[in-house]
Amino acid sequence: MDVFEDLEAEQERLEGILGGLNEAQWGAASGAAGWTIADVVLHLAQSEEAAVATVAGGYRRTGLGVAARASVDDWAAERVRAERGAPPGVIFGRWQRARRDALTALRAADPGRPLEWVAAPVKPATLATTRLAEHWAHGLDITGPFGIGYPDTGRLRHVAWLAHRTLPYAMTRAGQRPAEVWCELTAPDGESVWQFGSPGAESGICGPAGAFCRVAARRLAPQDSGLTVTGPQGAVALRLLRTYAE
Repeated sequence: MDVFEDLEAEQERLEGILGGLNEAQWGAASGAAGWTIADVVLHLAQSEEAAVATVAGGYRRTGLGVAARASVDDWAAERVRAERGAPPGVIFGRWQRARRDALTALRAADPGRPLEWVAAPVKPATLATTRLAEHWAHGLDITGPFGIGYPDTGRLRHVAWLAHRTLPYAMTRAGQRPAEVWCELTAPDGESVWQFGSPGAESGICGPAGAFCRVAARRLAPQDSGLTVTGPQGAVALRLLRTYAE
């Protein structure tokens, strides 16, 4: 699966939805606490601009280095507060330009050269994966309040991979000893099975990939996910699962 193509497809799906919202909807509350739909799209634009900057070697100018030492959520909220208030059309256009610029930059970047990012340097494909995960999660925030359909797709495989890949980071940050965790997830098509990790691991998480990804994106509580955990670290891993740095 080409993550750049899938990122573009996820963004195009969101663009189609945003293009159909009226001004009142842009000003309505999103699923992200304290943010309107316009705030969410502004945040996505700012984040895509940061991705463009880091590919160009301007990571320090993004302020993400400071965020990594403090709170990424606080950094994002402050950035939105500083720039909110523009008309929806302006915000929409800014995001459209930024997301296309970021995709172009990531595709053109040296695939083997890590780029500075929040928690640690990442290669362009991994950064694209984080961008896909964020657009998908905020797509839920945008569509949920209006009951707009936003069905899970095979693109969630990237999100699930990212969540599993970052488990050692999440466990270490929480003061837990990293442990191998085997994940066996049913894809959105209801038939395919996605597997991550070593099948010999003592701990595991099994169940629907959509639920797994929502827990990792902090859009679903672990206890409400229907996911099954096994072994000494399964429940801890599910509780700490994430797709982004905090």
